[in-house]
Amino acid sequence: MSALLEVEKLEVTFGGRTAAVRGASFTVERGETHCLVGESGCGKSVTALSVMDLLARGAERRAGRLAFEGQDLRGLSDSAMARLRGNEMAMIFQEPMTSLNPAYTVGSQMTEGLRRHKKVSQREATDRAVDLLGRVGITAPGLRLGQFPHQLSGGLRQRVMIAMALMCEPKLLIADEPTTALDVTVQAQILRLLATLQRDLGLGLLLITHDLGIVARIATRVSVMYAGEVVESAATADLFANPRHPYTQGLLRCVPVPGKTRRDEPLGSIPGTVPRIGPGFEGCAFRDRCSFADETCARAIPRHSAGSTHDFLCRLPA
Repeated sequence: MSALLEVEKLEVTFGGRTAAVRGASFTVERGETHCLVGESGCGKSVTALSVMDLLARGAERRAGRLAFEGQDLRGLSDSAMARLRGNEMAMIFQEPMTSLNPAYTVGSQMTEGLRRHKKVSQREATDRAVDLLGRVGITAPGLRLGQFPHQLSGGLRQRVMIAMALMCEPKLLIADEPTTALDVTVQAQILRLLATLQRDLGLGLLLITHDLGIVARIATRVSVMYAGEVVESAATADLFANPRHPYTQGLLRCVPVPGKTRRDEPLGSIPGTVPRIGPGFEGCAFRDRCSFADETCARAIPRHSAGSTHDFLCRLPA
């Protein structure tokens, strides 16, 4: 049986000048939580938007394979993709205040998608919305349906976005930095909620984040992205116990470890920033920030296997 989502050699360029995603490959299995990890600007969100076919004008998408439940997404018409989007595949966007329409009530926005895809009555759609708002921890859900987004806190808006994404019972849920603008307490609540819903509903969850603490708590598998490439991919426990790519190692050094990191000890850091890569770039994009780099890093970089489910892209041997 094929994976729920298959992405092979995905490439996205903007205006022919910037290569935002360069040959990224990963899969999301049914019932799995797969995390895409990396710094801001490394191509995580563009990858998610590519899967949903929501890229901005001027973007060009190519892939060796891009399939959902074995169905090739590359050649789908706009209408066919629209039937999948929000129905079989749903996405929680990074900023709920800009994702929710300020001119419409929460109820009208939640029921619209369900009525479009499932052809149910307004009463049935409203009942479904009330049920889901209750399931995501919103009190007085019937009252919330009549409110506008500006009347809700950031945490409540994010919960509304999660409930809205689940209205049509999708098989794949993509969550793009779902806790970025929230305080620490609300972040923990949202993460517990996503993990519970993923387990109870059997969703395939593609979670995009730069927070390795989140990854350690809920991920089944991790793909580390840098400058548009997946530089390392492994099961979560394996990645944390045996990181092989220098970028992954640098990310983990930046995370304080309770009981091991002293209060007066500086945290690790990775000098520099993610470079802007143009089409035709060759070699390792991390070489200008890597202490292990030499002249061979400017040439084609091999992909090594560090186990049956662990691979990484580096000149250093496995």
